[in-house]
Amino acid sequence: MLEGKDFAALFVGLALFALGLLPILYKYAGVGPEWFSMSLPANILSYIIALGALFLVYASFIEITNSNSMGFISIIVAIVVLSIGLLPILSSFGIGPAFFSLSFLGGLGELLFHIVFLVEGAFLAMSGFLMEM
Repeated sequence: MLEGKDFAALFVGLALFALGLLPILYKYAGVGPEWFSMSLPANILSYIIALGALFLVYASFIEITNSNSMGFISIIVAIVVLSIGLLPILSSFGIGPAFFSLSFLGGLGELLFHIVFLVEGAFLAMSGFLMEM
C-alpha cells in the first residue's frame, strides 16, 4: 500500500515531468496553448532541478534499503542530475570555473534543463511505486 512519501514522490515526479514536457511540446512541436512555454529563468530552473534531485536521492536510498535493484540506477541518475543542477548555482555564487555556468551550451541549455526535468520526473514517479516493493 502506498504511503505519504510514495504519493509525494509520485506527484513531484509527475509535476517535474510536466515541467519538462510541456515546454518541449510548445516550442518544438507547436502543441498547446502559450502558457505551455513556462519560461522560467535558468537560475530558478537550476534550483528546481537540484531540489528534485535531492528528493530523488532520498527516494533512491529507500529503494535500495528495500532491496530494489532499480534504486542503484536511480541513485546514479540522481547524482548526475544533482550535478547538472548544482553547477549553475555554484557559478552564480562565483564558485568554480566559468564552465560551471553552462553558458557554452547557448540556446541548448534550456532544452537540456527540460530534458533533465523529463528524466528526473520519470525516475521520481517510478520511485513512488518502487519504494514499496
